[in-house]
Amino acid sequence: MASGFLLARQAPTDRAYETLFERSGGKETPPYEEVISYFQRLAADFEAVRMLPMGITDSGEPLHLVLLDEQLDFDPATWHEKGRPVVFIQNGIHPGEPDGIDASMLFLRDILLKKIPHDPRVALAIVPVYNVGGHLNRNTHSRVNQNGPEAYGYRGNARNYDLNRDFLKADTRNARSFQQLFQFLKPHIFIDTHVSNGADYQHVMTMISTQSDRLGGRAGSYLREHMNPTLYAEMEKKGFPMIPYMSAYGSKPEDGWPQFKDLGRYSSGYAALFSTISFMPETHMLKPYADRVASTYAFFEVVLEVLAASGAEIVAHVQADRAAIQHQELFPLNFVLDRSRSTPMTFMGYRSGQKPSAISGKDRLYYDREQPFTTTVPFYEFYSPSLQKKAPKAYVIPQGWYPVIENLKRNNVRLQALERDSSFQVTAYKIAAYQTSSTPFEGHFMHRDVKVEEAQEVRQFRKGDYLVLLDQEANRFLIEVLEPESEDSFFVWNFFDTILQAKEGFSAYVFEDLAASYLEEQPELKAALESAKAADPELAASGPRQLRWVYERSPWKDPAHMRYPVYRIER
Repeated sequence: MASGFLLARQAPTDRAYETLFERSGGKETPPYEEVISYFQRLAADFEAVRMLPMGITDSGEPLHLVLLDEQLDFDPATWHEKGRPVVFIQNGIHPGEPDGIDASMLFLRDILLKKIPHDPRVALAIVPVYNVGGHLNRNTHSRVNQNGPEAYGYRGNARNYDLNRDFLKADTRNARSFQQLFQFLKPHIFIDTHVSNGADYQHVMTMISTQSDRLGGRAGSYLREHMNPTLYAEMEKKGFPMIPYMSAYGSKPEDGWPQFKDLGRYSSGYAALFSTISFMPETHMLKPYADRVASTYAFFEVVLEVLAASGAEIVAHVQADRAAIQHQELFPLNFVLDRSRSTPMTFMGYRSGQKPSAISGKDRLYYDREQPFTTTVPFYEFYSPSLQKKAPKAYVIPQGWYPVIENLKRNNVRLQALERDSSFQVTAYKIAAYQTSSTPFEGHFMHRDVKVEEAQEVRQFRKGDYLVLLDQEANRFLIEVLEPESEDSFFVWNFFDTILQAKEGFSAYVFEDLAASYLEEQPELKAALESAKAADPELAASGPRQLRWVYERSPWKDPAHMRYPVYRIER
C-alpha cells in the first residue's frame, strides 16, 4: 500500500483532529504530552470515549487508559455479562517503536468520525503509551537500524527496564499497574504494537500471535485453525501481505524459522495465562514510517472486522476456556519446539550475499533489493510441553513472603488468610538442583534447570498465612509462577533466593563429637555413610566432607535452607 494512504484519507473538515504524523507527511511522531492531550481531546469531544488514569508508572506519570464504548456503558464487568468482545490495544512499550501510537490516534479518530465501520458491540480499550519514561526520553539515534520517524522514545523505561520482560515479575510500577488494568479489562483480544529487527525482506508487517499450544483450549485451536489464517488473508487484501515474526537467526530466512516462544514474561505470553488471544504486530524497521503506521492501522481494522463477523464465537471460546481451567487437573509447562511439523508460509524476500566490508575489508552480509523473490518456507509453529504438573487442591504461602502475595493479588488471585493457627498435610519441595546465569538479565541473575525433591509432611501455619485454592480462572497463572520448575516461575526470577543460603552452620571441632554420637544412635545412617564413601573416593579421603555429609542429614541441618516456602495441599 502506498505510504500516502492514511495521509490522503483526511477531509478538510477534519483538520481539528489532524495529528503531527499527518502534518509532517508521515515523517514525525508526537512527544508524550501531545499524545495524551490528543486522546484527552477525543474524550472531551465524543461521549463514546472516556480516558482514565490507571495506576502510576516509574516515570511518576499515570498510566492512561482510553475506552471506546458506543453503547456508553464503560464497565468491563457489564461487557462480560453481556458477552461483548473486549479488545485491548497497548502501544509504546518500546517507545522507539511508536507505530502503534500514531496508528491508534488515527484509528480511534476515524471510528469516531465514521470513516471506518465499527461494530458497537465491540468494546475497545487503548493504552496510548505504556512506557511513559521511555517516551519522555526522546532522541534521534537509539534506533540505528530503523527508517524513521525523525525523533522517538527510548526502549528502556524510567529505571531502564525493558518492560516486555516484566509482566510476571513486575519489578516496575508500569507492570504492576498493567496487571491491575489487565484484570480490570479481562480482554478477549490483546494487541501489543512493536517494530521488528532482523533480516531485510519485502513484508511491511510481521506478526507474533500467541503460541497456540501454550494458549491451549478452544481458543488455541481457533487461533491456529481460523483466526490466524483469516488475519493473513485479510491483511494481504489490504495491501500488506504478512509473515510471522522472523527469528531465523544463524540461517537464511528462506530455510524457514520457528515461532517466537512467548513466555509469561512477555505481554502476549502473560495474556495467554488468562486465556486471552494475543498479537504482537511487528512492522519492519527498514520500511518508511508512513507505511509502517498504515500497516498497523490496517491490522487494527482487520481484527475489528474479524470480531464484527465472529466476535460471539471468539467470546464463547475464551469464556469456555476460562471456565474449564478452574477444573483442569494437569497443566503443561516448559514448552519445546517440535521441528517434525511445520506450516507452509509464503515469504517475500530479497536475495542475500556477502561482499567486502568498507570498514574491515572482511565479508559482510547484505540484502539486494534489486533481487526480490517469493517462495514457500516452513514455519515451525508447534510446541510440546516437556513438563506437566498436576494442580494441587491449594497452595499455602506463609505471610512473610509478601512480595509474592502482593503480585498474586494484583493478578486477581483469590486468597484466604487463615483465621487461626492451623496444620496441614502438605507436599513440601526441596530445591535439589539449579543453575544460575553468570550475567544479569533485566535486573536478575535468573535460575534455570531447576529440580526439586518432594516430601510429605504435616506443617504448622500461622494465623494470617494464605491459602490459595486452585478453583479459579487464575489457575494457569498460579501453576506457572508457583511451581519452581516452571521456566518463568517466581523461583526462577529470584523471589525466593534467601532460601538458597544457609543461615545456620556448625563449628567442626564442636560438631565432631556430636556427629559421632548421632551416628552411633543411627546405624542406618552410619551404614549409608560407609556406602557413600565406598562409591565416592573423594568423600572417603576428606574428613570435612564426611562431617558435612552427616550434618546435611542430621536434625541440626538449617531447616529453611533449600526448602521452597510454598506448599501444596494435594487433592
